[in-house]
Formats: sequence, structure tokens, C-alpha cells
Amino acid sequence: MVPEFPGRSTLINSLDRVGARKPLQRFGVVSEPTTALSADPPEVAQLLSDDEFDHKLRTLAEEIGRSPHEVRVDAAAYLREMGAIHGGRSSDAWSRMTNWMYRAHDLLVDEEKMRRLRKLDRRHSLLFLFSHRSYLDGIAVPVAVEQHGLSAPFTMGGANLNFFPVNQLARRAGIVYIRRNIRDLPVYRLTLRSYIGQMVRNQQNLCWSIEGGRTRTGKLRPPTYGILRYVIDGLEATNDSEAVIIPVSIVYEQLHEVSLMTSEARGGNKRPEDLRWLVNFARSQQERLGRAYLDFGEPINLRERLAELRAEEPEGQHAVERIALDASHRINEATPVTATALVCVAMLAADRSLTLGEVMATVAPLARYVEQRNWAVAGAANLTDRATVRRTLQDLGSSGVLTSFDGGTETVWGIGPQKHLVAAFYRNTAVHMLLNRAIGELALVKVLEGGDNPLEIATAEALALRELLKFDFFFAPRGQFALDLAGELAIIDPERVSDMITPFSAKDAARWLEIGRPHLAHLVLRPYLDAYHLVADRLAAWDEDEEFDDTRFLDECLRVGRQWALQRRLASEESLSLELFKPALALARHRGLVESDEPELGKRREDYLDEVRAVVRRLDRLAEMARAQDRQA
Repeated sequence: MVPEFPGRSTLINSLDRVGARKPLQRFGVVSEPTTALSADPPEVAQLLSDDEFDHKLRTLAEEIGRSPHEVRVDAAAYLREMGAIHGGRSSDAWSRMTNWMYRAHDLLVDEEKMRRLRKLDRRHSLLFLFSHRSYLDGIAVPVAVEQHGLSAPFTMGGANLNFFPVNQLARRAGIVYIRRNIRDLPVYRLTLRSYIGQMVRNQQNLCWSIEGGRTRTGKLRPPTYGILRYVIDGLEATNDSEAVIIPVSIVYEQLHEVSLMTSEARGGNKRPEDLRWLVNFARSQQERLGRAYLDFGEPINLRERLAELRAEEPEGQHAVERIALDASHRINEATPVTATALVCVAMLAADRSLTLGEVMATVAPLARYVEQRNWAVAGAANLTDRATVRRTLQDLGSSGVLTSFDGGTETVWGIGPQKHLVAAFYRNTAVHMLLNRAIGELALVKVLEGGDNPLEIATAEALALRELLKFDFFFAPRGQFALDLAGELAIIDPERVSDMITPFSAKDAARWLEIGRPHLAHLVLRPYLDAYHLVADRLAAWDEDEEFDDTRFLDECLRVGRQWALQRRLASEESLSLELFKPALALARHRGLVESDEPELGKRREDYLDEVRAVVRRLDRLAEMARAQDRQA
């Protein structure tokens, strides 16, 4: 190993320039340099020369019982593992490669919002927090941002994609590779926090998935907080930096990788990412699959929002979580509805083959509802146009999601074998738009069961459903949630309601359910509530004295779920998904129903099962109302 001597750093820099340092390091000839090298990215060099960072490393070394030199060596290695730059030729090559990878789609970007973002970019660090439905998201968003004249962002990518030779090019195009399981790596955590803080101080634009990983259901997953927490720490450590969160929605008409994701949701093994995986993924993009839509939500000024939250809660314990939820909610609000989503709503609702006319009959009232709610439609498509719906059916047929039969008097379309979860993925890209209406409908059905004060009953039921589903969906704060429900009722009966829900009778509730078409609760919430019912049933059957094992429990849910599906106790195989079971289990754990020192655990589990069963019964009642209305139509 090269000993310390005057001029050692010059030698190491020379070895680094000719590409010999890392091979020699692997063979133990030289150690990891703990001072800045000429080839180090700016943030890496700045931290390795920073006395405060060195002090933090020494303090950590004392806490964990290691020598300061060992800790600094590890930190230097971690920094170089993370370090990224934006280089001219490398960035151009990366852009060409990503455009080639994206060849299955035409990416449409909101040009007017990009123009507004250019103004913000002059004075702020922009934090692009995007939804994550595909591996393509992390390359499409930063390239689109840079191509529209904004400062190139540094993109936080998972270390699972850090493999040769793509990683060498990606690092020079601003990709920061981050390890995921770092709980037991205190030096890595401190280094990552410091690196992100330095990027914030340098006013760099950043880009990452607020979900952490790809959704396997199509809807937005719960946010992860780590990177956002480090960004906020870095922002509050300086008075010179300003940062604005830009919520980013990216939605696809179709995706090649959905079948693999839905297989994983049913317990299939995830294939590790490597060069062979990348080649296969790139090949799969040869077949055209339509458009992808990149849209932006309302920006969040980070300092201003932090000040508001600290005024409400001086300790600021939940500030990061609330900002993350704000960003997720705004991503949903920016997500347009696609023709693919509404057609899949129709097909999943029927769960049988339909003619074009029957599909149109289901899509038309949904399209009217979308228009009444002023939701954006992807590509400004006319969702009631027969040609648009026919083309969507044909596209879904070409990709195997739907099958068709044209040997009779009319062509009929149905969901292909084992494709329910794929169709649900596309439907779920729009499920957040229909959620409040679905909850309102179930609250009105609750009123029909009797009681002295229908308004109180409906309000309590809506809040109970909001609480039941909070691990699956993003809700506005309670005040705004109430206004949103009033807005839904105003659509059903404009003369009865304006900006708030006033007292009403059970007769009013019955009339609203009669005239309020389309009914959405059974179309939107059935898969989730069936999954919750199954999880609650298995939890009630679990011996309260037996040690709880998440993996074994979820496996049992899958096995019993298959039985229930065969018995038609589940409305659809769509409910057979780990991605639906896990939030249901998280809610049960949150309520102290998994492990608890509280008495009568078994009884509380039974009470929870009764609660879910009651909601499912109300859902069944609403579905029967909808079928009766369809028969009369």
C-alpha cells in the first residue's frame, strides 16, 4: 500500500487520471484517498475539504467506537460512489440513449407550465418530485426538464441500477446512485445527508421519486421521507438557499412492464437489475404503446410551507411528513385521466365481454362526471367519441390486456386471462379522481340504514372511511375534505347544495342515490375493501398468543384469497395482490391489532372484522342499486 509521503496526493491524482487508482485500490496497493482529487465532483471535493463535515465524522466515530481515519475512509468512498456531475458530451450521449429507450412512447409535456418553471429556476433550487410508474420515469423527467431550458437536475436513483457500463455514463449525466437499506450504515447515512445538504447549498436542482419505488398498482404509493428530510436539513442550515418543490405527474397510455409488476404484486420474484435485464428492457420498448403525459402540480415554496407548519406545530415533528403528503396530493391533482383508464373502469366493472356500444354506455357517464369535476383529460381527448374508445379497445387488444371475438354479429371485448391486475393498473391511474364521490355514496347508503341525524351519520361515515383508507389513498385536510364532499353533492343536486352540506333527511339521501349517476363506489373501492376484508378475516383467525410473522401472514392471505376467488367471495381476482394486502396490514398494525400489550386483542380484531364487513355490505347494496338502474335504462 502506498504510504503517506509528501506528494502522495499528486501521485493519487495522476493514477486517477489514467484510470489506474481504482484497480490498484481493489488489489490493496493504494487506499481510498481521504482528500479531494482533481476528478472529484464539486460537492465531493467541497465536503472532503470541509472542517464541519470532518468534525461530524469524528463525532460519529466516537459514538460508534471506530477510529476517525476508518470512518473518513468509508465516507470518502461513499461520497465517490454517490458523486455525479453534468458533463457536456456525456450528457448528450445520455440524452440520446434515453430518447432511444423512450421510443415506445411519445412524451407530451405541458409547455406553458415549463415556461413558468423557467422563471422559478432563476432564483430557486427546484425539487422535482415525480410519480413512479415505470423505470422510464427517472430518465424522462430530467431529460425533459433540461430540454426545455431549465438547469439540469441531479436525479436520485436506486443503487440497484448502479452497474457497469451504464453507471459510468449515468454519473456524468447527473444520476446520483443511492443505497436503499442503510439503517445499519451510520457512516453512509451521515455522508448522504451531508452530500444532499451540500447540493442544496450549491442551489442545484434535484429530482427523485416521492414514492421511493415503482407502483405495482398504478396509483400513487405512500411517500418516503428520507431524501426530503435531508433536503430540509440542508435548507435550514443556510440562509442563502431557496427551494421549491415541483410535483410531477407522469402517466402512460400503456406500459410494457406492467405485466411483470402485477406478477410481483401476486408474490412473484422480482428479477434483479443487471446488464442483461437492461438489454431485455430496452428490447421490449420496440413496440409502440402510444403517449406518455408529463404534467406539473402547484409548486410548494419549502421555506414558506415550513414556516406555516412550524407556526401550527412549534416542535415541527410532522413537518416533513405533511410536506410529502402535500406533494403527493398535488401530484394526483396534476394527473390527467386517460381514455385507457376509463375503458378499463368499464371493462373491470362488467367483468364480461362487452360490445363497443356497451363500453360506450359505461364510459359516457364517467366522461360527463370528469367534465363536471373539471379534471384534465390527457391529450384533450374526447372520451365520448366512438372512434377514441374503439381505438383504445384496439390498443389494449394489441398489447394483450383485452381479447376480442368478431365471429358473431358484433365484436365483443373482454379482459384477457390473468390480465385483471394489468387492467386495474391502468384504471388506478385515475382512481384518485373518483375517490371522494365513492366515499360520499357509501356515506349516503349508511344513512339509509336509519338514525336520527342523517347529516351526522353521513359525516361520521365519510370520516370513518377516510380513516379506513388512509394507508391507500391521499386525502386533503379534513376541512378541505368536507368541502370536496359538498362539491360532489352539488354535482348530483346543484339546487340543493352550494358550498357546504346542510341538514338533510333519509329521503333526500335515497333520492340522491337514485339520481346520482354513475355510481362509482363499487367500481373504485371494491378491490381495496375486499382485500381489507380478507386481511381482517385472517387477522381475526390468527392466534393472539402466536408470534406474528408478516411474510407468513401475507402468504396465507394470498392462499386463502385464491380460495375466496374460486368461491366468488371476492368480486374479482384483482384483490389478490400483496400491494393491497400490505396497506391493510399497515392499518391494522397502526390500530394496535397486530402486536399489542392491550387486553382483549382477539375481540378487538373481531370488532375490526365486523367494521370492514359492514362497509362491504353497504358496497354490495350500492352495487345492486347500480345494477337495478342499469336494467331500467
